[in-house]
Amino acid sequence: MSAIRWAYAINQWKPQFDDFVRREEHERALKTISIAGFEGVELTYGTGRWEPLGNPQQLAANFGSVAGFREFLRSCALDGVSSWYWDPAERSMEHLTGPLSPLAEADVPAIVDRARELATALAELGGSVLLVRPVPGAGDVEPLDDDAIGRVAACWDAVGRATAEHGVRLALHVDFLSALRRDHAPRLIDRTDPALVGLALDTGELTVGGIDPLAVIATHGDRIAHVQFKDALAVDDAQEYLQPHAHWTVRVRGGAREVPRWFAEPGANGGLVDFPAITRALLDAGYAGWIVVESDQSPHPAASALLAGYLVQQELGPMVHEQRKAAV
Repeated sequence: MSAIRWAYAINQWKPQFDDFVRREEHERALKTISIAGFEGVELTYGTGRWEPLGNPQQLAANFGSVAGFREFLRSCALDGVSSWYWDPAERSMEHLTGPLSPLAEADVPAIVDRARELATALAELGGSVLLVRPVPGAGDVEPLDDDAIGRVAACWDAVGRATAEHGVRLALHVDFLSALRRDHAPRLIDRTDPALVGLALDTGELTVGGIDPLAVIATHGDRIAHVQFKDALAVDDAQEYLQPHAHWTVRVRGGAREVPRWFAEPGANGGLVDFPAITRALLDAGYAGWIVVESDQSPHPAASALLAGYLVQQELGPMVHEQRKAAV
């Protein structure tokens, strides 16, 4: 019987590095997520004092301790943190380190240590999944040959072993700029240990990358350890993701077409993702875990959260409930 829980991602509330830093802003956002019907919140890794929700050290500095942040969540009527997204290429001011790469064997011990630290905090916050960006963007690295795939697989197996010690599942998050879009994520999934490494299904990222989420569920449903629901408003059919620094030129600035916004909350006008069909497919595949809804830097974060909550409460949630009743 599937046990699906619903959470919301905090990332859309922080479009600029110096936004969303005050306690009252956090409280309003978290209470909005709660009143929209979600149980938990997904955090995104960040570093420095402008990221008070970005890492365990900043949580302790701003809330007294990691446990203090969980109490703050409870005061906003949320159970806890569902998951944490981390890209090892993000530098760390707390550790005085630059970008880390799973392609570099010398970086693996530091990646494992950092993941263990996040998993320790995540477990204390009630979370169960650490999402990671498994490789850099396609335009920033050479095509991944078998040797490169082997190094990456060994890195994430080691990380999965470390996070499992804290009861936290590792999930590889393939975004639409990823080198794995060009070099086929299944090559990496097939080289990793299923007991240690899972796959994150991000409906928006896959759709923008021209990949059908339903096909991923059909072929790798047993490896899905985490789900993110966001809608896609356009497809990168010109393969602009192959450009260097595509995060800025394509994702942020919209590429040659100047796409104003690649992503939106589920059910947005013009959205390309069929969420009822994907929910049914996940239920049929026996998925049990968090579904995190997000909007990816919405221009109106509170409205996006409430609209997404309406869809979950009125359509998607009842589908899950009916499936549970049928299974009893």
